[in-house]
Formats: sequence, structure tokens, C-alpha cells
Amino acid sequence: QVQLVESGGGLVQPGGSLRLSCAASGGGSSTYTMAWFRQAPGKQRELVARISSGGTTNYADFVKGRFAISRDNGKNTVYLQMNSLKPEDTAVYYCQAGLTHWGRGTQVTVSS
Repeated sequence: QVQLVESGGGLVQPGGSLRLSCAASGGGSSTYTMAWFRQAPGKQRELVARISSGGTTNYADFVKGRFAISRDNGKNTVYLQMNSLKPEDTAVYYCQAGLTHWGRGTQVTVSS
């Protein structure tokens, strides 16, 4: 059973940066495709970025050029570097492993 714990969220001004981390435990996570999703109040959860076990990445159009997903299999950790943040990026960000495992999320608030 994979367990995921997100960290790194917080309050940041527009144009600022944050780096989210997702630590996986329970074994086998290095073989999973990992992803970051987000959910804003009153909206559906949406895919932000995905990275395969081999390092292939995919991004939602609304974050291309601003966010970068990466993974360190030795540390069983996935990262989401978020730059040029906008107020509309405000949401709870969730880590997903292998399509079925979810973390509890970390709040990101972009506001002046």
C-alpha cells in the first residue's frame, strides 16, 4: 500500500514561486507514474502534471512554461516546481501514484 504525503504549500504573492514535494512510502513507488492534481473551491479536480517511471512528463496547458515536475526515485519523492504563480493557481494540490493512490493535499494560495 503506497502512502503519499505532500508538503511545501503556503501563501505566496503573484509572480512568486513554490516547490511542492510528495514523499511516497510503502514500496514500489519508483515504478508508478506520478502526478500532481489540483482542486479549487467549487471546481473539479484537474490534472496539473504527470511524470512516468522513466521520466516522461506531461503538463496541462495552463501550467506549461511555468511549472516543472520531477522525481527522485532514490528518495521516493516527486516535486512540482511552480514559478510565475497566478491567483488562479490557488487550490489544494494533490499527489497521485499509479492512478489509484492519493495524498491528502497541500494548500497553495496565491494572493497579494
